[in-house]
Amino acid sequence: MEATSTATALRRLSLLSSHFRTHCSSPQVSAFNCSSTDGENHENGCVFCMIVLGEAPALKVYEDDVCLCILDANPLCFGHSLVIPKSHFTSLQETPPSVVAAMSSKLPLISSAVMKATGCDSFNLLVNNGAAAGQVIYHTHIHIIPRKASDCLWTSESLSRCPLKSDEAQKLADGIRENLSISNNIEDSKGNGSSLIVN
Repeated sequence: MEATSTATALRRLSLLSSHFRTHCSSPQVSAFNCSSTDGENHENGCVFCMIVLGEAPALKVYEDDVCLCILDANPLCFGHSLVIPKSHFTSLQETPPSVVAAMSSKLPLISSAVMKATGCDSFNLLVNNGAAAGQVIYHTHIHIIPRKASDCLWTSESLSRCPLKSDEAQKLADGIRENLSISNNIEDSKGNGSSLIVN
């Protein structure tokens, strides 16, 4: 059991290290454990929190009071950048809407600068939210990935798409609206109401 958990911990450290240039001589996996959603600026040695505080190296390309943008040290392509909030939140759904809005409001400015600097005319925005989606650093972040025609970056781009069947589509839309309604009622009780689209 201990060997399996050590192997899992080492794999996780390897994945985390692949995103950033670090100079760790021993695999202290617990140093990268982000487990709180309290918005503290420094959480359990989280590498993004360490970067925010200047305790870990990173190439910063943008910074304001709420967020900063850094170059990914092991990019998918030249210019791959990360927009991260300065406060610690483990996932997108744990991040306050005001923080998400502040980060999102800077995406046109930053992505335009990234495209000009890399000579690209397109980009992907990506959020890996949760382990199944590929999230390895549990501190909210948005990837800006500059793209060029025929760069073949995503294998999924060559996959054919199938139209959604109308009966499945209606059931899916109803289910999403129902869950939005539940979430909206919770937000209303907190005083942060929003409106829903109903067909």
